[in-house]
Amino acid sequence: MGNRRKKNTTWPWQGKGWTAEHKGLLPFEWVVLGYIAFTLLIVLFTSTKLVNPEAMIWGRIRVGAMTILLWAAYRMLPCKLTMFVRVGAQMAMLAWWYPDTYEINRMFPNLDHVFATWEQQLFGFQPALEFARTFPSPIVSELMDCGYAAYYPMIAVVLLYYFFQRYGDLQKAAFIILGSFFAYYTIYDLLPVVGPTFYYKAIGLQHVAQGIFPNVGDYFNHHQDCLPAPGYTQGFFYGLVEDAKAAGERPTAAFPSSHVGVGTICMLLAWRSGSRKLLFSLLPFYVFLCMATVYIQAHYVIDAIAGVVTGVVFYGVGSLINSSKPTPAPSRREGR
Repeated sequence: MGNRRKKNTTWPWQGKGWTAEHKGLLPFEWVVLGYIAFTLLIVLFTSTKLVNPEAMIWGRIRVGAMTILLWAAYRMLPCKLTMFVRVGAQMAMLAWWYPDTYEINRMFPNLDHVFATWEQQLFGFQPALEFARTFPSPIVSELMDCGYAAYYPMIAVVLLYYFFQRYGDLQKAAFIILGSFFAYYTIYDLLPVVGPTFYYKAIGLQHVAQGIFPNVGDYFNHHQDCLPAPGYTQGFFYGLVEDAKAAGERPTAAFPSSHVGVGTICMLLAWRSGSRKLLFSLLPFYVFLCMATVYIQAHYVIDAIAGVVTGVVFYGVGSLINSSKPTPAPSRREGR
């Protein structure tokens, strides 16, 4: 009898005989699981003070299960597509994790009176109040809102560039970005600063103008009202920013500014990629983003400054931790 060829059971998009280069969970997935474990301990030990502890626990279980299932899917179908899904799913979950920080830090007394006082001492006024008043132009307003709205697209563009052009460094880029996000979220869990748009609304603009910043205690444990963003209310990008605020904004996550921090990390990753086109294409959006955090009253100036500093630090630490050689794509093993 003649030799029979083994039947090829690989999927069309896999190619022939793909084998996984990564047997276990990837560093960025360990970051997610580590944050789940850290916050789960907080939830378990403070459940009597939390509003929705059961929902928070089950939400973490689901994210953990999703992470394991995506790892299993990659092991069964190892290819660039399933790797991209692993990265993309965790990035998409960042929007879910953000309001979750409010559920934890609302247990602690608010600290905005401290940060607003520092801002007043540093500048002699509140830049978040005066910036938009000084530059009321619709053009300036739209540029600021465009920069702020470009935040997540900037992250997506950087990761897509690494996926298509620097695949071997995709996991490193994902680890640095996700690791930085969860470092910021850890700070937000423990440091309850809500930012000007919420704090100014709580104390009244007349107090802000007079440089009076009272301690509001646990006010934000029960109130989530914020000021409407200043600027050109008929603008397209203004509408995008306001819609995003209405959909998921919470009185949380002001210091340091993760928008500025992760934006800084994206610029450093763009520089590291060696693509001048990518770097200079993102540069104006990054500049407007940094300015917009103060212009739309989402952050104090000291939040933005701290965002730049922590962004550089987190990028450096993430690069140092994950400093191994570039990771190859899933390799092919030819059948006989």
